[in-house]
Amino acid sequence: MFTGSIVAVITPMDDKGNVDRASLKNLIEYHIASGTAAIVSVGTTGESATLSHDEHVKVVLTTLELADGRIPVIAGTGANATAEGIALTKQFENSGVVGCLTVTPYYNRPSQEGLYQHFKTIAENTDLPQMLYNVPARTGCDLLPETVARLAEIKNIIGIKEATGNLSRATQIQELVGDDFALVSGDDATALDFMQLGGKGVISVTANIAAREMVELVALAQQGNFAEARRLNQRLMHLHKSLFCEPNPVPVKWAAKQLGLIANDTLRLPMTPLTSNGAVTVEQALIKAGLR
Repeated sequence: MFTGSIVAVITPMDDKGNVDRASLKNLIEYHIASGTAAIVSVGTTGESATLSHDEHVKVVLTTLELADGRIPVIAGTGANATAEGIALTKQFENSGVVGCLTVTPYYNRPSQEGLYQHFKTIAENTDLPQMLYNVPARTGCDLLPETVARLAEIKNIIGIKEATGNLSRATQIQELVGDDFALVSGDDATALDFMQLGGKGVISVTANIAAREMVELVALAQQGNFAEARRLNQRLMHLHKSLFCEPNPVPVKWAAKQLGLIANDTLRLPMTPLTSNGAVTVEQALIKAGLR
């Protein structure tokens, strides 16, 4: 449940900015049919930053309800205050989620000791498995391999989503942790190389709109068939990159609407709709990926 092609699922909204249950159901059915390994609900791509706490919890619980045990659901529970992270995590105990994805505290820019104490304290206050999430471009702080190794010694900290795009991190972390620690890419463009270096899968933005292709890509990598995996990845590369031509999840929501996966590509301020130039870029990438 913490390996393979895992989707960092978008949170669909109607034209008034309310969560769109019907589109969310459509997305979940799409991922079940495509063989996606698990769903991360309300992570960065799920617009956790613009949902209220009540909405955040409701979206995760609705995802669980609609999934109905057919696909594992991982709850995004990151926060910039440790107490807030604990409170959010406790909302999902006994809910049916298989674990939590917890991003490094944003804005505060804590020290490595602060990061260690943050994640340790959250883990000590729950029995739910915890996956660390390192994305310095979003948070302003970097969880270093040595700190990851310290955290890996805590029983219910079971892996990390490494989204720096720095491939050396795969090797550095693996040298410091046990084989049962799940090392997963959080960067679609470098995910195949990350897996070739020993990563166990990807928590993917691209999978929102190319779920079957990402499942196949990860399966080929897990089988050691990197030649075939690289051919498929080359076809998807423009998509991997174009989905970040403007701030995530602006491009992927636009693409999901174009492909009929959601009814609207509505965002909440300060996120604004995809520009006309961005639309051309993403449309060309969809064509090159064979999705149009």
